[in-house]
Order: sequence, then structure tokens, then C-alpha cells
Amino acid sequence: MDINELLEHAKEARKYAYAPYSKYKVGAAVLACGKVFKGCNIENASYGLTVCAERVAIFNAVSHGCRDIEAIAIYAEKMPYPCGACLQVMSEFCDESCMVLISDGKRVEKYELRELLPKKFEALKAND
Repeated sequence: MDINELLEHAKEARKYAYAPYSKYKVGAAVLACGKVFKGCNIENASYGLTVCAERVAIFNAVSHGCRDIEAIAIYAEKMPYPCGACLQVMSEFCDESCMVLISDGKRVEKYELRELLPKKFEALKAND
């Protein structure tokens, strides 16, 4: 899948964002298991319960059994750089060379996850 196609999926997902407080609508699309999984930001009056589009898209993929994210695209009207929480979640399901695309509709920036999160948190897993 080409990057423009993945960005179009993110742009489409943005239409469903629920952002009555910030008015900042974001869409995301992840490529995993040869499929596209979408997500949008969902705000809450209790601001700490708000969930970013990137995490919604990743959780959508994981809830469908796809845990190896190949690429993620993020779209908003203002450049949507991922927050630290989203980067950490990406690091759980993406390798360091996972492509992260961001776009504001005027330009596209392309990064490998390792550029955005050079030092990720890693916990010991039960079988480590």
C-alpha cells in the first residue's frame, strides 16, 4: 500500500472524531496483517479519559488479532505529532523502523519510529 493511500484512510477516519472540547479532530490508520485499521480521537468531559486517534487505531488492530504494525498514518488540519503516550503504545506493537506518516493536508512528513522515540520504556515480560 502506498503512503498516500494510508493517509487517505487516516483522513477518512478523522471525519468520525469526537472533539467538542479542543475542536482538534485527528484521524489515524495503521497497516497490519495486510489490512487497514482506523481510529479517531475521542474526547471526554473528564479530559484524562480522552483517547488519541493513534491509540484507537492501534487498539482496533490489536483487538482484531493484529499485533505487528507495519506503518501508521496520522491526519489533522494542524500537523499532528504523536504524544508520548501514543509513541509508547506504538513502540509496543511496532518495530523501530515502523513508518510513521503525519500530514496536515498540505505536506507530509515521514519518520521511522526510532526517530520520534529514540529511548522507549521496556518492561520485563513474564517469560524474560
